[in-house]
Amino acid sequence: MKLFISICFFIFSLTLFAQDLDTKYIDKVQSMDSTLDALYEVISGEKDEERNWELFQYLFKPEAKLIPTGDDKNGIIETRYMSVEEYIKIANDFLKQGFYEVEINREVNSFGNIAQVFSTYKSFKSVNDTKPFMRGINSIQMLNDGKRWWVVNIYWMQESDKYPIPKQYLPH
Repeated sequence: MKLFISICFFIFSLTLFAQDLDTKYIDKVQSMDSTLDALYEVISGEKDEERNWELFQYLFKPEAKLIPTGDDKNGIIETRYMSVEEYIKIANDFLKQGFYEVEINREVNSFGNIAQVFSTYKSFKSVNDTKPFMRGINSIQMLNDGKRWWVVNIYWMQESDKYPIPKQYLPH
């Protein structure tokens, strides 16, 4: 009986926690625009500025993957599949240097409750920087479940000499 009561209490606690997050962040995911704005805002910050990882996790479906691409040491393009939690562990050190990612163009294709967003970005180490150190495209898959928008996956590639960003994905 004690085990049953403990399990019920645990489930009740999880439900309350989820409701608290909904109360706290639901306005961040009511539209595709607000969800994408929150995504860029939460990963951006000055050197040693803490990120709101609770909000970051809230934006994503639990099974979501973050998938960077890039050349390996032999020049072969590879992908790396990370859960949201894995990304947070890795990103914490990188973001401590200061990192601002700014969306400069967005192309959206949608059908029903799904959307594919090509979001072109430029990155800075500080909000005061005028020249980006990197540009690229985030391919963001999204879902509207009727209550809110979710990030399902993010798959991205940095611009390089070999792969410049096509004009159609730059500001018009």
